[in-house]
Amino acid sequence: MVLYAPLGLLFIKVVSDDDDASAVSYSVVAKSVAVFLGIPLGAAIFTQFVLRKIAGDEWYAKVFIKWACPWSLIGLLFTVLVLLASQGHQVIHQTVSVVRVAAPLIVYFLVIFSINLYITHRLGFGYKLSATQSFTAASNNFELAIAVAVATFRPDSDQALASTVGPLIEVPVLLALVYVVKWIGGRWNWKD
Repeated sequence: MVLYAPLGLLFIKVVSDDDDASAVSYSVVAKSVAVFLGIPLGAAIFTQFVLRKIAGDEWYAKVFIKWACPWSLIGLLFTVLVLLASQGHQVIHQTVSVVRVAAPLIVYFLVIFSINLYITHRLGFGYKLSATQSFTAASNNFELAIAVAVATFRPDSDQALASTVGPLIEVPVLLALVYVVKWIGGRWNWKD
């Protein structure tokens, strides 16, 4: 989380040959990261330590977690829906750009997932842990990338469009990989 803003600036100002790169400031990127990662992290730390101490472990696990879990999913879906809706016009009208971004992402997800699944299997990890690690390795934090791109370059920029394509590709590819890993688990007779 701390390195996201410096890495973002490195890629935007040094690696990229974008003309808009000079307009990017560290403070804008850092504020985006603080809002989209810092606030949820602070809320998680608060609920983990303060609520557990006040209400007890049993209440925290049986009442609060059951109440909070659906809200985190709803929040994620709402964020993705709003961000995708704001880019819908560009996604439809810049099909070639979408395909140029989507093709390497599909290859990335498939390669990283497959390599991680194979390595964890060879190292003797159980099915559940290997599948979890593979999905974690292949997934990305596109919601943060979208927020940084929109805050840094404008909502109608090519950078915002490119970061919006990520979840459009990530979600269906990783959902398809759920069925693949279930099939592999049965085929290899993979136990925990």
